Amino acid sequence: MMKKKSVSARKASLVLFLCQMISALDVPLDSKLLEELSQPPTITQQSPKDYIVDPRENIVIQCEAKGKPPPSFSWTRNGTHFDIDKDAQVTMKPNSGTLVINIMNGGKAEAYEGVYQCTARNERGAAVSNNIVIRPSRSPLWTKEKLEPNHVREGDSLVLHCRPPVGLPPPIIFWMDNAFQRLPQSERVSQGLNGDLYFSNVQPEDTREDYICYARFNHTQTIQQKQPISVKVFSTKPVTERQPVLLTPTGSTSTKVELRGNVLLLECIAAGLPTPVIRWIKEGGELPANRTFFENFKKTLKIIDVSEADSGNYKCIARNRLGSAHHVISVTVKAAPYWITAPRNLVLSPGEDGTLICRANGNPKPDISWLANGVPIAIAPEDPSRKVDGDTIIFSHVQERSSAVYQCNASNEYGYLLANAFVNVLAEPPRILTPANKLYQVIADSPALLDCAYFGSPKPEIEWFKGVKGSILRGNEYVFHDNGTLEIPVAQKDSTGTYTCVARNELGKIQNEVHLEVKDPTMIIKQPEYKVIQRYGQASFECVIKHDSTLLPTIIWLKDNAELPDDERFLVGKDNLTIMNVTDKDDGTYTCIVNTTLDSVSASAVLTVVAAPPTPAIIYARPNPPFDLELTGQLERSVELSWIPGDENNSPITNFVIEYEDGLHEPGVWHYQTEVPGTQTTVQLKLSPYVNYSFRVIAVNEIGRSQPSEPSEQYLTKSANPDENPSNVQGIGSEPDNLVITWESLKGFQSNGPGLQYKVSWRQKDVDDEWTSVIVANVSKYIVSGTPTFVPYEIKVQALNDLGYAPEPSEVIGHSGEDLPMVAPGNVQVHVINSTLAKVHWDTVPLKTVRGHLQGYKVYYWKVQSLSRRSRRHVEKKILTFRGNKTFGMLPGLEPYSSYKLNVRVVNGKGEGPASPDKLFKTPEGVPSSPSFLRITNPTLDSLTLEWGSPTHPNGVLTSYILKFQPINNTHELGPLVEIRIPANESSLILKNLNYSTRYKFYFNAQTSVGSGSQITEEAITIMDEAMASRQVDIATQGWFIGLMCAVALLILILLIVCFIRRNKGGKYPVKEKEDAHADPEIQPMKEDDGTFGEYSDAEDHKPLKKGSRTPSDRTVKKEDSDDSLVDYGEGVNGQFNEDGSFIGQYSGKKEKEPAEGNESSEAPSPVNAMNSFV
Repeated sequence: MMKKKSVSARKASLVLFLCQMISALDVPLDSKLLEELSQPPTITQQSPKDYIVDPRENIVIQCEAKGKPPPSFSWTRNGTHFDIDKDAQVTMKPNSGTLVINIMNGGKAEAYEGVYQCTARNERGAAVSNNIVIRPSRSPLWTKEKLEPNHVREGDSLVLHCRPPVGLPPPIIFWMDNAFQRLPQSERVSQGLNGDLYFSNVQPEDTREDYICYARFNHTQTIQQKQPISVKVFSTKPVTERQPVLLTPTGSTSTKVELRGNVLLLECIAAGLPTPVIRWIKEGGELPANRTFFENFKKTLKIIDVSEADSGNYKCIARNRLGSAHHVISVTVKAAPYWITAPRNLVLSPGEDGTLICRANGNPKPDISWLANGVPIAIAPEDPSRKVDGDTIIFSHVQERSSAVYQCNASNEYGYLLANAFVNVLAEPPRILTPANKLYQVIADSPALLDCAYFGSPKPEIEWFKGVKGSILRGNEYVFHDNGTLEIPVAQKDSTGTYTCVARNELGKIQNEVHLEVKDPTMIIKQPEYKVIQRYGQASFECVIKHDSTLLPTIIWLKDNAELPDDERFLVGKDNLTIMNVTDKDDGTYTCIVNTTLDSVSASAVLTVVAAPPTPAIIYARPNPPFDLELTGQLERSVELSWIPGDENNSPITNFVIEYEDGLHEPGVWHYQTEVPGTQTTVQLKLSPYVNYSFRVIAVNEIGRSQPSEPSEQYLTKSANPDENPSNVQGIGSEPDNLVITWESLKGFQSNGPGLQYKVSWRQKDVDDEWTSVIVANVSKYIVSGTPTFVPYEIKVQALNDLGYAPEPSEVIGHSGEDLPMVAPGNVQVHVINSTLAKVHWDTVPLKTVRGHLQGYKVYYWKVQSLSRRSRRHVEKKILTFRGNKTFGMLPGLEPYSSYKLNVRVVNGKGEGPASPDKLFKTPEGVPSSPSFLRITNPTLDSLTLEWGSPTHPNGVLTSYILKFQPINNTHELGPLVEIRIPANESSLILKNLNYSTRYKFYFNAQTSVGSGSQITEEAITIMDEAMASRQVDIATQGWFIGLMCAVALLILILLIVCFIRRNKGGKYPVKEKEDAHADPEIQPMKEDDGTFGEYSDAEDHKPLKKGSRTPSDRTVKKEDSDDSLVDYGEGVNGQFNEDGSFIGQYSGKKEKEPAEGNESSEAPSPVNAMNSFV
């Protein structure tokens, strides 16, 4: 069926919708017409296929149909004729096929279970309903059972089974208590899809005796109750936590089959303590967005409207902090039959051809079968015009006796589809359904649509005339729609008149007249203007309009897009709005709306209310838009535009900008045309052919641009030859044997007329060939096939339309498609510059062998092996591209002392040519990298052992290793540097004759014949005197020494206590006397109240302690603080004990400050260091 052009809704008050018919013949839904035309039966209403009824009420089986003449009805039950006259309980509604089975007066619903089918028949055919399965609903009672109490240990899982009775339809399950309150559910306790109540782990609060399962049967509005279930939870301490275990489904995998379009429900409920959390994933894919929902605390995955794409494996994962469990559900989505193309009614004229198509899909693929008037088509009466071809019935040269109703049945194991479609053969003379002398009114420059709704068989031809004796309407000024409507895209005043529609076919002819009136548009010629009014002043807005004299306008004023306030201060006049005694709340936007029966225009202005200034201020604003635009002197390529300027608003207009709209090609889009000085109010405008022009003017001053003026009247210029040809013409081949010619198409207004096309011409350059041409439309590309590879072509593209050609276009040079280069570069030479850089040379290839645009050369090079290791590795090729017709290139980043290969290839726009023969070259030696490691082990009194690894990148043949080392003293000063050369085959060295307990710094590097590589450094220390250490360890294990040390410790403790007491009493002891002799004036006396030493008089707590301070903030005694510190005697080599435990060397000379050297100098004194203090 041909697609119908849509008719504008606002213009199509009597546009008639189409029936669902496939043919060149459409029957409008006109009640009078439908009453007169014969039509086979159509089922309009029927009961559902699966019809569950209430056994307490009458059964109503619906079957309604329409047709001309009205159809009669009959029924079958379980495949045989159902004689309703013989059953007193069954009646059929008048003028209907609906059955009413009387159950309320003694009938039993169970007696009428079965499969019913309705047939509606008239002289043109028979339509049948679906098979309607009648089943009464059932709500059986729960079977009696003895329920034992459930004794459960705290933390264990529990399942309370519901097991409701089997009903029709299945009941809705819920759990409640004795008080009819729903039992609370959570992540821990929830109801499964089967109605059972699951506890992931029970808690003491779960103990109760009234867990009751209810089943609600909606069809009969009854609720059945199971006996209460008792649960008693006993506690054990501690409660054992358990990792998740799935309660349902069981096992590791399961399967699920669901039908297309249904809701897929998957469930996983797990036991465990703590309560597991459920997560869902789809293996190998994502859960479908916008169709996936999680229910029952994420234990149920719900996917709506499933399709075959939703098949797959779905995994639920239950997890708590002890572990996880999972289950995989394999989902298969099957499909009951569904329509791809359902058969549609077919209306034909005698002698015409047509087809009925019945296409359905499903999983598995459904079987298609046909019936004619309810009888399988194989045994139906023969029709020579009918041929069955699978899912299609083909009709050829039909006659009126070919009318019938055909049924298509698509079925598989999951269901069936049944569709009726009639073939109605009609022979009718033309009829026009649009009322005679109908009046259409439109605004000038807008579309006009004149209706001519018609019917006839065969389909009539429609012609339009203007006036009683006018000629037939043709040309680009009109659009003729398939439904008979005449469209005038741009109605002008001269379009007014009487139009005649004529419909004719071989059986007759009829005509109808309609009338068109084109009205002037409504315009606001003086718009409301922006106002700044002082408080309590008066504001007035004008709204002067111009309209068609036959139209009655109405003016409405709005404030901020709402009705005006109900206030007597607002006075609405014929063409103005006045506001008296304005206040601050009157601020806002005021809009004037002018409505007629055909159009509506509006204009707005802002009112700003300000306080009265001390002196009047001059308001500067953008100018008001120009108005009253007028076109005069219309010529084919020019027109004169004039206008009246709006108010300048205290800032002179500097210029006017003129814009145009092309209503034919780009309606609603405004383009810049020109601009003129502010003193000028007329301009001569240059025009292009075949453009429906509208103009508007914008005024500009120093403040800004005005709003655009109202558009001028439209002016449609005449068509002409194109003035220009397409631009950016190119010819580039996409394949070796073609030439793709492209260009930028002309814009709509550049076409200069209807029927824009392009003449594409080409010929091979430098060959005495004629031009080959082709004319194309609505494209910007043409492909020439069968061309030689990469040869130049002369190309030109010329525009033309229905009136002729554009000027002769200029020629451009293009090339047919490229192919891969044929030969490789020759005479490839390599010059090695240094160990990491090489220069490669080659000869250019002949241009004719390039077979395309020469883009450059590519050098492929790769390392074959390292000459020092003789070991091959994975070849990683590197590529360098050299643009243009170069004959050499540099290869940087090479590895020294290595063997490389390279080849060179020429490159064009198609790709790379063959490679040149591989060229082998070698890089010279370089300096090695640093040794891979340096370890110093086995320190002794005068020796260290050095071990090292060879360089990761030797970059040549190693000749030797260089070891340098020097001692580091306590002040971090470096001693003399010693250098040793070691053979390259060594990997360790023992350094002897070193100083004991001394730190050394080592510098180590490898050498090749080129030079030394980077060095690696390490530090190490020789150990102390082994004999002394051994002797001290022996003393420390003697019993007398242990007793001596305990006595010394006790004496020191007593001495400290005595010193502390005497100091508190002001007494002196030797150390105290020495402190007094060297008193520091900055030290304050000890505070009597807390016994602490005096602090600095300086109020800043964080200054370094000065000489004489007793205790630094870090609780250590520094050397420079006091020569009398006990620390000096207890640590270091100068403080020693006599045999009786008394000090030797008290107040001896200061120790030299030991340098902080690594970890050894910064750690706390060790027991060995303490023992070094004793003799």
